Amino acid sequence: MRTIIIINIKRRSVRKIIIAFCLLLIGAGSALANEVNIFSARHYDSDVQLYEKFTAKTGIKVNVVSGKSGALEKRIIAEGGTADLYITADAGRLGAFKDNLQGGLTSSAIKSAVPSNFRTSKWVGIAKRARIVYFAPERVTGAELAGLTYESLADPKWQGRLVIRASNNIYNQSLVASLIKNNGKSKVAEWSKGMVNNMARAPKGNDRAQILAVAAGEADLAVANTYYLALMLSGKKGPEQQAAAKKVKPFFPNQDGRGTHMNISGAGLVKGAPNKANAIKLVEFLLSEEAQNHIVNNTFEYPMIAGVSPHPLVVNMGLDFKQDLKTKVVNYGKRQADALEVMTAAGWK
Repeated sequence: MRTIIIINIKRRSVRKIIIAFCLLLIGAGSALANEVNIFSARHYDSDVQLYEKFTAKTGIKVNVVSGKSGALEKRIIAEGGTADLYITADAGRLGAFKDNLQGGLTSSAIKSAVPSNFRTSKWVGIAKRARIVYFAPERVTGAELAGLTYESLADPKWQGRLVIRASNNIYNQSLVASLIKNNGKSKVAEWSKGMVNNMARAPKGNDRAQILAVAAGEADLAVANTYYLALMLSGKKGPEQQAAAKKVKPFFPNQDGRGTHMNISGAGLVKGAPNKANAIKLVEFLLSEEAQNHIVNNTFEYPMIAGVSPHPLVVNMGLDFKQDLKTKVVNYGKRQADALEVMTAAGWK
């Protein structure tokens, strides 16, 4: 809505006062705009559909700026006071950006929906993902897999049999950060050396590339997030990747201990958010049963809230596995620098 103000007053002092007052009113009207500004590193068209549902329910317009996380973070800082929510994958990334986020995600709806280990006052998880092991059933025996942990991936018996992404990948940094939290930096430094010794090739490609390497016989084990296999099995990446995905099997590590490593997609409340109340409403909506069903059935992630089932392709991978609910994901950001240090020192490219 355009605001037009016409002032025709002869006395200069009075005119200045009225102009200042009118500008104040205009500024207040802008601040109260019925909208919310999202800077999102998630690349799903289904998220846009979800925001449209939110607008239909609330009348709040959702403005989305999409891009890669690094570029978005620089833009949020450069355009201070523009963004309301930063939505991205990985608690480590949100943790590293925490100085540019503010508290406020503490409503009763958020607290009751999200377990405490998957949230802080500045950011909360909106979906979960597990980072697991994939294996070639014709080359890996049940006896070899028995009791497999992330720690035992460095065992010499896996020499030349493992593929995993590069050390600069945030998913790996968070996994290693969780290991440091649980085992200590010195032990994980040795573990990283073992991992490098066990690699079938130098790290390259995304998570799907690791699964494809196992399917092609280039390696026997791969480390990747769960939703990648489901995405491949769905056929959305073409018949070749669908066929390759059927050649590997998932395995959930650390079932006799703390449980499988869990991470999140999350939303952070940006400092200086001009539409803070609307941003909180959007986060609460993303944690509703309707929104959670929409997320898991389009992205193949795990739901953040109780009472929602994952996509059938994810359910078929195994639903009763033990999740690591002991390790708070806030530690992924806190230990990120240590994680990168030990991987780099080990020669993890």
